[in-house]
Amino acid sequence: MANKTIFMRAARAQKLAAPANTQNEAGGRAYALSAEHALAQYAATGTFNHTYYANADEQLETVLGLARTVSPEFLAKTAVYARQRGLMKDMPAFLLAVLATKDVNMLTKVFARVIDNGRMLRNFVAVVRSGVTGRKSFGSAPKRLLRAWFGARTPDAIFRQSIGSDPSLKDVIKMVRPSPKLGEGDTDAVREALYGYLIGKDTAHEKLPAMVRAFEEFKNAQAAGLGATLPNVPFEMLTAFPGDAAFWSQLAERMSFTQLRMNLNTLSRHGVFQDARMVSFVAAKLRDPAEVRHARVQPFQLLSAYKAAEANADMPMEISIALQEAMEVAIENVPVSLGRIVLCPDVSGSMHSPTTGFRKGATSKVRCIDIAALVTAAFLRGNTSAEVLPFSDDVVKMPRRLNPLDSVVTNAQYLASLPSGGTACSAPLRELNRRNATADLVVYVSDNMSWRDFGVTGAARGTAMAEEWQRFRARNQAAKLVLIDVQPYGSTQVDERADVLNVGGFSDAVFDLIASFAKGDLQAEHWVGAIDKIAV
Repeated sequence: MANKTIFMRAARAQKLAAPANTQNEAGGRAYALSAEHALAQYAATGTFNHTYYANADEQLETVLGLARTVSPEFLAKTAVYARQRGLMKDMPAFLLAVLATKDVNMLTKVFARVIDNGRMLRNFVAVVRSGVTGRKSFGSAPKRLLRAWFGARTPDAIFRQSIGSDPSLKDVIKMVRPSPKLGEGDTDAVREALYGYLIGKDTAHEKLPAMVRAFEEFKNAQAAGLGATLPNVPFEMLTAFPGDAAFWSQLAERMSFTQLRMNLNTLSRHGVFQDARMVSFVAAKLRDPAEVRHARVQPFQLLSAYKAAEANADMPMEISIALQEAMEVAIENVPVSLGRIVLCPDVSGSMHSPTTGFRKGATSKVRCIDIAALVTAAFLRGNTSAEVLPFSDDVVKMPRRLNPLDSVVTNAQYLASLPSGGTACSAPLRELNRRNATADLVVYVSDNMSWRDFGVTGAARGTAMAEEWQRFRARNQAAKLVLIDVQPYGSTQVDERADVLNVGGFSDAVFDLIASFAKGDLQAEHWVGAIDKIAV
């Protein structure tokens, strides 16, 4: 007699696999995300550079089309999310520029939350003036918001944020002409003098803010070859001056955690680390848990700093070790005790492209495969019994097993060194199904550009990965799947539903999101739901 349970289970797996409805950039079958979900993923990743499968212009056109499709409210919320949660810079400024053409009232509600420093101000101005969103002029409402940005800051704060170009703050002041008046009352003489100074006008020295006067006196002393005390200004304003190791050591002592992380090779080049005291000072700041948390540093940013430090033969070992210790702090919110976990990092050829795309002269040293390896190693640290199934064309056999107690950096580097090939996202699930394996949570880290899957035929069928997931779910009916897409292109291999979470991009916040999902605290359309919760 036939085993009806087996046949019913197989039928259920076939029935629930939704038909694929699009083709990804690699030519494989995929599911198209909704405009809201696709925009959210692009916003979380925040790149307008050449990626493995799409160039910068294609990325720009795609995001522009999505931004014009969604409602002004969702667009505003996405800009806030990208800035405050994703810590992005270019993307939220771009979204606001699009919003300026759709709904200035909504723009007014979120402008100050997104344009929160001088760089963001310059980014917004640059996007609008470029004309890519359909207009080059600001209009009265955006110009009013730009003026309000200046009015909400003290003269010292404005001067501190006057770093950068294309456009410079000088250019912005000339464009929007912020008022030096105190509300409807008298003119603020110090503010008026500062605006004149920043746009190159002759200004009475005594009227300038004390910080500016000190900076000008330092410049004059440097020009005369005289020694002078470093003024209390952002260190970026001082880096153009010639200085010895002592000069750069003083700068290092003033740097924030993020500034130190980004300038380690510069300090090394200027001889700062020839002083054992400075090595100890910098290492102590880098490994300080409070400093790491306050900086809200992303794990992949620390990995980038570590890779750069390792490539510098003159970098002290203590600095490299401190960066590894900082990494352990940065991933401390990785969820633990989520049941049986399977981790699936994509090690295929396309994953060897830079995470932030190809940028002339500024391509990131961190590749997509480094992110996949980093997330896997972090999860393994908190869940030591997790199984790791790296994949490309098929599951890649590892020469040795990963030791969960090794440092996250060590395990990440090992995974990133595995051989690569094409992309078959179905491979790990197919292997689990072959073994009749069980699991509570399966986590993929990939670019989702699956094209080497086998055995998919028929126009009405789903992707190979979706079909394998259905087979897996037939045996593990409480199991959940997380797809972390490191370079979103607007499609996925398994469509969004109650047991599937699609996440675009990566930050340490992803760990919290996965933990909530695994515990059942997130509902359908999780990613869009997280943005919808933002108040505007």
